[in-house]
Amino acid sequence: MALTDQASLGSQADVLPDLPQTIIRKTTGLAALQLDQVWAFRELLYFLVWRDVKVRYKQTALGVLWIVLQPLIMLGLYYVIFGILLQVPSNGVPYPAFAFAALVPWTYFAGALGRASISLVEGAQLVTKVYFPRLLVPLSAVLAGLVDFAIAFVVLIVVLLTYQIVPGVEILLLPVFLMFAIFTALGFSLWLAALNVHYRDIKHLVPFIVQTWWFATPVMYATNIFPENFRWVLALNPMTGVVEGFRWALLGAEYPGAQLPLYLYGISVAISLIVLISGMFFFRSTERTFADIV
Repeated sequence: MALTDQASLGSQADVLPDLPQTIIRKTTGLAALQLDQVWAFRELLYFLVWRDVKVRYKQTALGVLWIVLQPLIMLGLYYVIFGILLQVPSNGVPYPAFAFAALVPWTYFAGALGRASISLVEGAQLVTKVYFPRLLVPLSAVLAGLVDFAIAFVVLIVVLLTYQIVPGVEILLLPVFLMFAIFTALGFSLWLAALNVHYRDIKHLVPFIVQTWWFATPVMYATNIFPENFRWVLALNPMTGVVEGFRWALLGAEYPGAQLPLYLYGISVAISLIVLISGMFFFRSTERTFADIV
């Protein structure tokens, strides 16, 4: 038996050098983001997105109807408060169409930010057991919200047609504004998700951030209620460019052009990209500690 064991050990030693090995080296610059790994694990990303969508509406009485009811109920409340009682100007556009055109992208952003910011802690069992790019966890939460967005967008089109508002060729740029909504949600989510691993009170702070952010975003009001020389302050909020872009792309000739000068749109886009890139670097720099802390 002893000879057999020694022979077995010897044969294993001969095989071990031929096994595939993964060598982890420190990288700098854009290579440190390891975006190629995200692409390599794209099938896992698909299943994470599908899981998020499925779990969200599992064992719910109304199911996906919540996607339709939630923005419609909010629209009804805002219409009564802002459109009827406060009579907030909507630049000649029927207030429900004016508000809903901005409420749909805002609802997507707020939901994506809320889910993605706590995704690492909520997915602790997966994070601690197997290796994969941790970026997939908040990314899947952000992308899963696109299902809700698509359904709410269909309702938005119905609302526009009800008021006989037909989008013009500007609607072709709508995917660009949606892309920047995704970038903004992902950028801030990466910061918050990484911080939430170390400081669990972040999850209590996020609803307050979202609520405050909503007041700072022209969802229920138009940007031209502010003096023109102060509108650059609104442009510091990247979601201002998104919601105004949606209005411009969807309301067509009924909407008197963009309410922000072009260079202010550029400021919003630049801030969104800065937050996204810095968030990716910060996330990667803290990623190695997630499994130990979460």
